[in-house]
Amino acid sequence: MNYNGAIFDLDGTLLNTIDDMANSMNAVLKKHGFPVYDTGKYRYFVGNGIGKLVWRALPEEETNEKMASLCLSEFVDEYNMRWHEFTKPYNGIGELLNKLRNMGICLSVLSNKPDNFTKAIIDRFFGLKKFDYVFGSRKDVPKKPNPTSALEISELSKISPSKYIYLGDSGVDMKTANRAGMYAVGVTWGFRKADELLKNGAKLLIDKPLELIDFIK
Repeated sequence: MNYNGAIFDLDGTLLNTIDDMANSMNAVLKKHGFPVYDTGKYRYFVGNGIGKLVWRALPEEETNEKMASLCLSEFVDEYNMRWHEFTKPYNGIGELLNKLRNMGICLSVLSNKPDNFTKAIIDRFFGLKKFDYVFGSRKDVPKKPNPTSALEISELSKISPSKYIYLGDSGVDMKTANRAGMYAVGVTWGFRKADELLKNGAKLLIDKPLELIDFIK
């Protein structure tokens, strides 16, 4: 298939970040005497930005704007201290990125994680120069599944959306890809299951990173 660009989601696609996010939120919950969650539960709390993560983790009776705002601030402080403790790339991701780069594919990252965290994490584990564009959640720019940022990457790279592959592990990512007119590839090694990816418009599922190379050759 003839594609010239690839956009990657971050959490659950490039990197397994769930432990550091779960530990950070659980630290906040403990501070307030609220129940904490097993790490696996956080696989369904993430994906729509850290504001939604905090809101979903709070007890129902404590879910109000004031408490959510306070806990969001505390989560940012906690995550700022521990985002690199257990986070690591999925097996095969480094090799995939190198192969795509050698093929002349424009590489980008698009995450609902705050932009400063997104750039810091990418720089630590891959180096920012590995990618042409790296965008996290930015003020006054709608989050995924709104396609604004995906289309911005397309415009900046001067590559048509139809020439982009978009890889992600959640329904949010598949919706983003389809709304942007990009080819939606669901990855099954991340935080969500295959049925969610297919339900939300995945055109291809891959179980291992290097399977993508076979598809685009």
